[in-house]
Amino acid sequence: AIRAGLTMGIVNAGMLGVFDALDADLREKVEDVVLNRHPGAAEALIEFARTMKDEGRARSTEPSHDSIWRDAPVEERLKHALVKGITEFIVVDTEELRARLEAEGEPPIKVIEGPLMAGMEVVGEFFGAGKMFLPQVVKSARVMKQAVAHLVPFIEAEKARSGASSKGRIVLATVKGDVHDIGKNIVAVVLACNGFEVVDLGVMVPADKILAAAREHDAIAIGLSGLITPSLEEMCAVATEMQRQGFSVPLLIGGATTSLAHTAIKIAPNYAQPVVYVPDASRAVGIVSALLSATGANAFRARLADDYARVRDNHASRQTRPRISLEAARANALHLPWSTKPACDCPTHTRLPAPYTPPRPNVSGKIITLDVDLAVLREYIDWTPFFRTWDLSGRFPRILDDETVGEAARSVYRDGQIMLDELINEKWCRAKAVFGIFPANSAGDDIELYADERRATPVLIWHGLRQQFEPAPGKSNLCLADFIAPKTSGIEDWCGAFAVTAGLGIETKLAEFEAAHDDYRAILLKALADRLAEACAEWLHERVRRHEWGYAATETLDNEALIREEYPGIRPAPGYPACPDHTVKHALFALLDAPGNAGMGLTESMAMTPAASVAGFYLSHPESRYFAVGKIGTDQLEDWADRAGMNVEEARRWLAPLL
Repeated sequence: AIRAGLTMGIVNAGMLGVFDALDADLREKVEDVVLNRHPGAAEALIEFARTMKDEGRARSTEPSHDSIWRDAPVEERLKHALVKGITEFIVVDTEELRARLEAEGEPPIKVIEGPLMAGMEVVGEFFGAGKMFLPQVVKSARVMKQAVAHLVPFIEAEKARSGASSKGRIVLATVKGDVHDIGKNIVAVVLACNGFEVVDLGVMVPADKILAAAREHDAIAIGLSGLITPSLEEMCAVATEMQRQGFSVPLLIGGATTSLAHTAIKIAPNYAQPVVYVPDASRAVGIVSALLSATGANAFRARLADDYARVRDNHASRQTRPRISLEAARANALHLPWSTKPACDCPTHTRLPAPYTPPRPNVSGKIITLDVDLAVLREYIDWTPFFRTWDLSGRFPRILDDETVGEAARSVYRDGQIMLDELINEKWCRAKAVFGIFPANSAGDDIELYADERRATPVLIWHGLRQQFEPAPGKSNLCLADFIAPKTSGIEDWCGAFAVTAGLGIETKLAEFEAAHDDYRAILLKALADRLAEACAEWLHERVRRHEWGYAATETLDNEALIREEYPGIRPAPGYPACPDHTVKHALFALLDAPGNAGMGLTESMAMTPAASVAGFYLSHPESRYFAVGKIGTDQLEDWADRAGMNVEEARRWLAPLL
C-alpha cells in the first residue's frame, strides 16, 4: 500500500502479523482488497476468513505453541523466532544453521549477518512504524542475544564482541552518584536491535571512566542517563570535560529529570559538538542514525542548532510569573489557624474553618523497623507507572483494552504477574521499612524534629524552600513548614519520617538474568521492584495513619482511593517539587539509621540504594498538599545556604535546577 501511495493508515496494532509470513492464498486475497484488484475482492476475503477464524486467533496469540512455523526452513524459523520473541528453539535452530554453513565452508558469522539480522531489521522497522512496542522489542533482543551467545565460541574475538557487522560502538552510562538504569537499559536494547554495538558501563560512573571507555572502544557517540536532579549537573560536568579533552563525538542525554530545555540551556553550551536530548527509547535509533548519516548529518545538526537557539530565545523572552523577594514571599505565607483544643464537632461549626489541633501519635519518638511481606505489598501496587516503564501510555486498567497498545500491555502485564508470583514465592528480594513519628514544630521555613516531648534540641532540621513567584490574588507562597505548627505558637505538633526498600537481595537474580542474556526479565524485575517499593511506601503510610499515629483510625480506603490520595495528610519526598532539596536525605537516613535498620544507603549525589527505595516525611494536617516550589531567587539561595551551613557555591550546585 505504501508503494501504491499510502501515507497514513489506522490499524489494530495488536493484531499485526508479519506480512511475508501470511499463508499464500490469504496474502493474495489481502492484496486483492488493499490494491483493489477486482470488484469482488472484499467478498472473497470475507468468505476465505470464515475458513480461518476458528484456528487463526489461537495461533496468533500464542506463537510459541504454533507448530506450523516449525516446518519452515531454518532461516525462516530463526527470523520468525526473532520477530515473535520466541526463545524456546533458538539455540537448536542456531546450531542447525551454523553446522550446515560450516559444512558448506561458510563462517558462523553468516548466521548473524543473514537470518538473525534480517529478523532484527523487521523488528526495527515495525518498532519505528509503531507496529511493535517496547516489551515485544526487548523480547526480540533476548532471542538475538541468546543466539549470539551460542555462536560466540565459534566466532573470532572481534566478531564476538560486536555480535554482528556493527554500525559502531556507543558508550552508555548512568552518571556518577545515580543508580537508576531501567531507561538506559531499554535504550541499549533498542540500539543493539538496530545493529549498534553498545558498551554499557552501568551505574554511578564518573566522567573520567566514561571518557576513557569512549576512547578505548572508539565510540561513535556517548549516552548519559540519570534520574535524580543532581545528575543534571553531573551531565553538565561531563560535557565540559568532553570539550576540554577535545572529543568530537555526539553526546546523547536521557532520563526522567532531563528535558529539551535543560539540554539546550544548561548542557549543550558546554560542548561544541551535538548534544541531543533523547526523550524515549523509540527515538534513539533515529537520532543516532541521523547524527551519523553521510548525507544527512549536517542538515540534522543544523536543525538541532536552530531548535536549541529557539528554545534558548523562548526561555529568555517568555513571560514567566515574576519573582518576588524572599521577604515578601514569607510575608505571604499560608497562616493556618491552630488550637490546643479539639474542634467542635456540632453540625453548625463543622462547616466553618476551625482551628486545627495536631493529633497526638500513639507512638512518638521511637524508631520502628519492619520486615514487610511482599505478598501484602502486591495489593498496594499502582500499576500505571509500570506500563510507562515500557513506553506504553494509559491508565491501568483501561490500558489493557486500549486499541493501540492494549495487546502489548496485556502481554507485559501477564508476564509481570507471572514474575511477581515467582518473586514472592521464591523470595527473589526482600522489603524492609523503618519509620518514626517525632515531636516537631516549624521555625520560619524550617521544620524541627525533636527526640522527645521536651522539644529542646532538634535531632533533625528540615530546611524548607518557599515559592517565590508572584502569587495570584488570594493565593499564598507555600512552604512545607506552613503545615506544621510554629514553635512560637506553643502548639505541640508532630512529623513522621520513613525509609522503605523492596530491592534487598535483588542483585543475585539480576545477575542470573544477565548471564542468561535475558534483558527482558531483568528489566521486568527492576520495574516490579520499583512498584513494590512504592507500594511499601503506600502500605506503611496507611499503617501509620491508622495505628502508630492513629489520626485516621477508622479509614477504610481501597487501593484505587489510596492511589488518588483521598486520605488526610501527605508524605513529601526529598527531590520532588514540594521538597526539591536532596541533601535532607542525609539527615533523614542518620535519624532513622536507614543503613543499619533497612540496609539502605546514599550515593554522593543522594541517590538511594537499592534503587527500588523511597524515603520522606509524614505531615498530618488535612490542609497539607503537594505543590511545586518553582524557581527561586539569589536571596533565598543565600538564606537557605546559611541555614543549611553550606557555602553559597555548594548550595548552588544542589539547588541548580531551581535557579
